[in-house]
Amino acid sequence: MSHTKNIIESGLPLHQAKKALIMIHGRGGSAEDILSLAQYLPVEDFYIAAPQATNNTWYPFSFLAPTPQNEPWLSIALNMLKELSEHIQQNGIKPENIFILGFSQGACLTVEFAARNAQKYGGVIALTGGLIGDKLEPSRYSGNFSGTPILMTNGTSDPHVPLTRSEQSKQQLEKMDAKVELLVYSNRPHTILQQELQVAAKYLA
Repeated sequence: MSHTKNIIESGLPLHQAKKALIMIHGRGGSAEDILSLAQYLPVEDFYIAAPQATNNTWYPFSFLAPTPQNEPWLSIALNMLKELSEHIQQNGIKPENIFILGFSQGACLTVEFAARNAQKYGGVIALTGGLIGDKLEPSRYSGNFSGTPILMTNGTSDPHVPLTRSEQSKQQLEKMDAKVELLVYSNRPHTILQQELQVAAKYLA
């Protein structure tokens, strides 16, 4: 299995926009699913791009599995995001005007990509996610976020993303000079709450 490049676009044409939002769907989801969240966000003047994972999953096993088990899918997915980010920058949008948002498996991919390619982004929004691997490997992460605002969310007992991993990820991102806010919701199911979108909207405004 390998990911076929398939980017669904929305919002302003890339050459007209001054800001960009990359949206990354979760396991079993689709680009169209995650794009539907844009109606709740202040992105009228954004170029929006949502990559579609082949077979609706970015990597086959849990994000907590030993990383080699999720290869080569994980590396291919991360490379797809890198190419997309570079394409956006080549069209005149600076990194500080690029925002990345993901949910669940897409949120894990979002923070993993950002940490491996740390720079000053407009913002990073990881709705129920954390850095990838059976244990955190700081040697994988390089660069400096230069104060990039990062929003992370989770529930107290999420069935897929342990809160401890979100907390560990927050600490790692803060070491790289990100400004991280981790919001924790009591007994929240594995979903996106309206409150989370309201806070995400502030990061995009």
